[in-house]
Amino acid sequence: MRVNTEVQAGPLYRVVGSLLSISCNVTDLPPVGARNEFEFRMKKPENPNFEINIISTGDEDFSFARYTSRVRNAEITLTHVGENSVVFEVQRLQKDDEGEYECSVVNPYTEYDGAYSAKTIVKVIDNSLSVSSSVSASLSHTEGDALTLTCQASSNTIQHTHLSFAWFLRKNTEDSGHPIILMDRDFTLKPGQEFQERYQAGLIRLDKIGEATYRLKMSQLEQSDQGEIYCEAQEWIQDPDRSWYSIAQRVAGETNLTVMAQAEVVPDMSSLVVRISVQQTTLQEGQQLSVTCSVDTQNLREKFFSVAWLREGVELAQIGPTGVLSAGPDYSAREQEGELRAARIGDRDYRLILQPVRTKDQGEYICRAWSQDRGQNGVFTQGAAQDSSPQLVSISATENGLSVQIQNGVTAFKEGDRLELTCEVDGVNDQLSVTWQHRSTSTLKSVFTSVISLSQEGVMEKSEGFINRKVKALRPAHDTFTLELADLTPSDSGDYQCTVSEWKTNSKTNSASGSTSVIVKPVDTFAKVILKSRTTIVKVGETVELICLIRQLSLPITLTWSLQRDDSTVNNILTVYSNGTISWSGEQHRYQLKIQKKTNDDSYYLIINGASLKEAGRYQCEASVFLENIHKKLRPSNQLAVRVNNPESKLSLTSTPALTRNINTDVKMKCSVSSPTSTSSRYAVTWLLQQHGENKTIVSTDRDALVTFGQQVELNQMQRISMSRTQGPGFELTIRQARSSDKGLYTCEVVEWLQDPRGEWFDLPPTSKSTQLTIIEPANDLHLNKTTQHLNNFTIPCNITAQSSNESEFKVTWFRQMETDNEQRPIFTVYRNATLHYWFGDSDQLKFGHPLPNEFSLTVSKPIPENSGRYFCEVEEWIPSLSYGWRRVALERSGYLTTSVYKEGECNCLHILTGVVIIALVIMFLLVLKICWKKGTGGKKATQSLWAEQHALNAKPSVED
Repeated sequence: MRVNTEVQAGPLYRVVGSLLSISCNVTDLPPVGARNEFEFRMKKPENPNFEINIISTGDEDFSFARYTSRVRNAEITLTHVGENSVVFEVQRLQKDDEGEYECSVVNPYTEYDGAYSAKTIVKVIDNSLSVSSSVSASLSHTEGDALTLTCQASSNTIQHTHLSFAWFLRKNTEDSGHPIILMDRDFTLKPGQEFQERYQAGLIRLDKIGEATYRLKMSQLEQSDQGEIYCEAQEWIQDPDRSWYSIAQRVAGETNLTVMAQAEVVPDMSSLVVRISVQQTTLQEGQQLSVTCSVDTQNLREKFFSVAWLREGVELAQIGPTGVLSAGPDYSAREQEGELRAARIGDRDYRLILQPVRTKDQGEYICRAWSQDRGQNGVFTQGAAQDSSPQLVSISATENGLSVQIQNGVTAFKEGDRLELTCEVDGVNDQLSVTWQHRSTSTLKSVFTSVISLSQEGVMEKSEGFINRKVKALRPAHDTFTLELADLTPSDSGDYQCTVSEWKTNSKTNSASGSTSVIVKPVDTFAKVILKSRTTIVKVGETVELICLIRQLSLPITLTWSLQRDDSTVNNILTVYSNGTISWSGEQHRYQLKIQKKTNDDSYYLIINGASLKEAGRYQCEASVFLENIHKKLRPSNQLAVRVNNPESKLSLTSTPALTRNINTDVKMKCSVSSPTSTSSRYAVTWLLQQHGENKTIVSTDRDALVTFGQQVELNQMQRISMSRTQGPGFELTIRQARSSDKGLYTCEVVEWLQDPRGEWFDLPPTSKSTQLTIIEPANDLHLNKTTQHLNNFTIPCNITAQSSNESEFKVTWFRQMETDNEQRPIFTVYRNATLHYWFGDSDQLKFGHPLPNEFSLTVSKPIPENSGRYFCEVEEWIPSLSYGWRRVALERSGYLTTSVYKEGECNCLHILTGVVIIALVIMFLLVLKICWKKGTGGKKATQSLWAEQHALNAKPSVED
């Protein structure tokens, strides 16, 4: 099994100040002793070629200086969780901790087999999670009352994240809170353990309203609910391994809740008692009528009721057992207009408010209540109704009453704008107060809710829902009131009502109202984010200017620039916040920011100084505004692709012209750079050999001059081939003792490498030059007679006619090629040290001879037919060398000796016929010689000439019969 080391796959996005945890595990590496030792290093994006030691499990002095103090203070730890596993943790991430982390296992063995390290990318982003609440610092309720709280939570993170949200209750004697109800990152609701029964009974709810508002409803408070209630949001991101990780957490809305015990109930009442009370029985037109119904019975909290208000026998409104309000047929329109409101305000109390009242609203009012029994199937059964005693209400018309008019008609605003409404009053006699109300038009049954009020004494009071809003109620003149509401949001659309009341001796004498409609357009419907550039295709080292244009938006924004490369990971470059601060991510020295502001149009310039290939990719800008304590994201800009191309190559080469060399001589070929693209260029060079239409790599060097041989180059070739670099620069290929197999077309292929502005190397297209090499084989110095006659033995001489030095030594090998086979096999070798080697063990048949220093021979005795074939010898010449000891300087082959060996009794007719012809010619020649001898001198000269010819023939190597 091979060793394998693994860490969590990246990129891992983590927030500044949060915990970073990376697990590392090695398999199939037996530990030395109790455990394996691990080391963590990192590389920063701006310097990817420099490794920084962080921490080691086996070496306390492993850390570089920048991490030493954090390691000693246990802010950075590396802990064993097994003999082959560790966990690396950074307690509080810093922006500078972004980079590539490498976990390495220390290998105690001399051999390496597998992967002993693994890497992952960590991205450190800003914490943009925002959580806020407009709840008062303290609230007081009676047991059985209902509680409603809201909290806003949003994030401006550019990566895809999910939010989880929860409400907690921390009791006065406890350090931590208990969850009331939770909405997890998958939008699933889960009640806390102590609140499960009440949640299942429908008494506790958590609703998400809009993009960022979370509302808690507790229908019946208990005394055990007393304590500190707060909301908490967490931001989650999904890592590449599909697991979810919490990157941020914030808490808000801390409110001290006091729950008081209920007053003593009516003892042992067997029947339902209904009472009615009216806040003011004599009213003027335009004032507010408040009617309260109270119910009493035995075991009140265990029962459900329906309560209705009636005037002169006509039902105004009814609240059912589940708390749902329904208006009577004659009052449904007024309920929709917000003039009629009713709600349960306690365990036993229900209140109806009618405002403004009209003269037709006077008369006799009663409250009617009846119990509702809930069956196991959830269906309610109505009990007997019980009426209260009647209460008479008188309403008189106003004389010279107030007249209210809002000057603004239907007004359209943009999200983030400031709303200003002016309310003018006529017929003023006494002191005035004003209440501004808002009613949303998004739902049919919405009612007017208070925004802000200004009392007759000039005291301004915001309503609960607008405590954290920038809202003002002003009175610039005695008969004029204004409403100012900043940072409008789409939820502020609707009807606004100005209700002015006249007071005399602390009593309200008259009221009048006026209303107008307001439309607030969402910011993303009119604001546009556009990304453009004058040029998006540049060469390495050139400058790129990207323009993010924000149109039709006059609000402060937060702008984020991002880059997406081919690996599909979105990387933040920088974020410009609305307060002007800039947060950089990763490599900031490549980028520069410039801002130009104009009316309704802001231009944000991202300038890439000296672009490199790493700056290529798809750029995008994304803007957001912070309204009503939440982040409001605009639609992201279009993606703009930036291409960074290599510069054009200006490289030109010169090379050695065609070469013709003798065999066994040294050959040198050279190609030189005559015109480089840059004076700082580096070069990777490859020599190729083309033979029979095929190319093979001989030798190559990379830009750092590391030499490697081609896979097809054999070991003996590697010993004869070398490559060197000369001035110019030039690249020289040397072949020592060239052979026939070295001939062919040699190509010098040069790849030029340049450095980009980051200091990283990139290559240009290759340039090449070729040289044709021809190898000449010398004529054979060894000539052997060829014979095809029957042999008793034969000798294969190998005589050296010329040598390089008197100190030369020789290695001689004889070869044989069978008549039926093209393969040439060695049969005998004599080495320079006189060692003899019989290749086939024929030591009795082969006899070696070395009569003179330059004469060698091999005799085959008693040959058999299997010894037939072609024979030749090969001689290696070696001379002494000061640097190499002995150096081979030449390799030569002799000519061929062809032999045919037959068995006894076999006849070669051609040979016999040839012999007969020769004998006949010899006899005829002797007869002529005899005649010439008889003639004296002439005969003698002929004999001498024949003897000389025969002697010359015998001087050549021959084969004995």
